[in-house]
Amino acid sequence: MRGEQETRHRTVFLGGLHRSGTTLLASLIATHPQVSGFRQTGAPEDEGQHLQTVCPIDEHHGGPGRFAYVPEAHMTERSPLATAANGRLLRQQWSRYWDLSRPVLVEKSPPNLLRFRFLQHLFAGSRFIFVMRHPIPVALSTRKWTPALTVRQVVRHWVHAYDIAAADAAMIDSLLLVRYEDLMVDPSTTMKSIAEFLDLSADFELGALDRVTNARYHARWLSSPERAADDLHDLEPDVLRHGYHINAC
Repeated sequence: MRGEQETRHRTVFLGGLHRSGTTLLASLIATHPQVSGFRQTGAPEDEGQHLQTVCPIDEHHGGPGRFAYVPEAHMTERSPLATAANGRLLRQQWSRYWDLSRPVLVEKSPPNLLRFRFLQHLFAGSRFIFVMRHPIPVALSTRKWTPALTVRQVVRHWVHAYDIAAADAAMIDSLLLVRYEDLMVDPSTTMKSIAEFLDLSADFELGALDRVTNARYHARWLSSPERAADDLHDLEPDVLRHGYHINAC
């Protein structure tokens, strides 16, 4: 039996590697009048991982570009932390930052993509949004935090993390995959699909989106000395498994 009974709220968890668009997407979803997300919490990127004491944060497992390699980062219903008491504690801690007058409550943190099974066990009836972005923009932008890592190393971490998440997805009752590229190409249609998934009207405020960031990162990669020395061609089958070509937007 799951540790948390259903309440009048519907909890939505977003997960995806750092720099995949989780912050942007969570902020767009939270513009809906029936949704409450975290904002102005003082925590980095208003991520729920920093607003609780139950689960280790990504930095405890090596941080961006590294954390998925640590076995303990992959949390499932079998985790020793997957107790009803911890489910209540998480809800209590996060509820300090949610507007509980709104029926849909959103929490996003990059490590969630390896914790969906754990969170599903603790939050009955919750829904999950799995965010994915091409590995080259993810790698190039992640390296501002991890300059010691090569693009190859970050891309290999991308593959490893999404391999785990994809295997877990088969055990998630209510899951939606959102690609950053789809959000940029057609934000209205993408947000409409999210609204349908969450049983909401498509009443989001999109605002101005920077829809060419991927193109800038790909242009930088294609002209970089690092790509000239190592074009990552051998990683193509691994990346293609998740719907991308390594050297194409």
